[in-house]
Amino acid sequence: YTISSRISWISDIIVVVSPENIETMKTIIEKYGHKRVTVVKGGITRHRSIFNGLKVFAEREFSNYLLQKPEVVVIHDAVRPFVEEDILLEVVMAAKEHGAAGAIRPLVSTVIASSADGCLDHSLERARYRASEMPQAFLFDVIYQAYQQCTDYDLDYGTECLHLALKYSSIKAKLIEGTADLWKVTYKRDLYAAESIIKDNLSQQIFVITDMKEDAMQAGFLLHESLKSQIKVEVISISQCKNDIHLQNMVSEGCYNFIYIYDKQSSFQETQLLVDMLEKSNITLSYPVMLILVHLNSSENISFSIGMEELTSIKKFAREVKKKNIWVYGLLIHYK
Repeated sequence: YTISSRISWISDIIVVVSPENIETMKTIIEKYGHKRVTVVKGGITRHRSIFNGLKVFAEREFSNYLLQKPEVVVIHDAVRPFVEEDILLEVVMAAKEHGAAGAIRPLVSTVIASSADGCLDHSLERARYRASEMPQAFLFDVIYQAYQQCTDYDLDYGTECLHLALKYSSIKAKLIEGTADLWKVTYKRDLYAAESIIKDNLSQQIFVITDMKEDAMQAGFLLHESLKSQIKVEVISISQCKNDIHLQNMVSEGCYNFIYIYDKQSSFQETQLLVDMLEKSNITLSYPVMLILVHLNSSENISFSIGMEELTSIKKFAREVKKKNIWVYGLLIHYK
């Protein structure tokens, strides 16, 4: 989630994993269809793990195949899943110019040092210091050569990659002001916060599909007008949907909310088309897709029992697709 499904211009992704979790990680990559990913065995410390990841581009014996050496490499914590593409691009461009770059944030607490007896020794002036965050980016040769020159002490006790570039390559990193979304999922409670953020992000856009009937298209237009100031909303007709392009674009952007408005007795053929496309996209593997079917009925002669038959069919259909992580709701609207 952190990188692979969102950033298309990154050519290769190296996931460094503890040895006992390598098979689990490979299973995850296969299940979710991640591309461009190579799994590498990590070391016993942060720097040793990063060094192992870099070796995939430079040492043939370290991997089954040698990946093409990049001009710039980005080092990022997977536990910072909400990094935006803008900050990634900014540190990459700064690294191309300066040799190294990294995101920083203001300190939110004062840093103090304790003496041997457990008492306050001194404190740092908070306004002068910043917290070093991820992502960080480097010219590949700069960071790889720095790691090659590292001492065992550096590899075992160091944590700051920008410092290695300064210490061994005399590269002064460009510091980029980061955003609040660079926080780390560190404790179990952070998982709940992360899930809430993801769900909130998923609810910020909706895709409205209408059939070709005038009333349905008008309803779609009115829905767009009423929602556009609150969330991202796009409306297309089912004829456009059959061309795949509009729908594929929305799915590729990670849209999880769909409303299909129709003004005819049955829409299951078109709905099945939508469900099939969602399945093929694999987005339903991560989070449920919400699909609301809205049946507009303007006939004065139709009895409510026929409406109930329609709802019964929707319920049956909903039970089937729920197994595929697609949640279907039906709304029947009678109007004159």
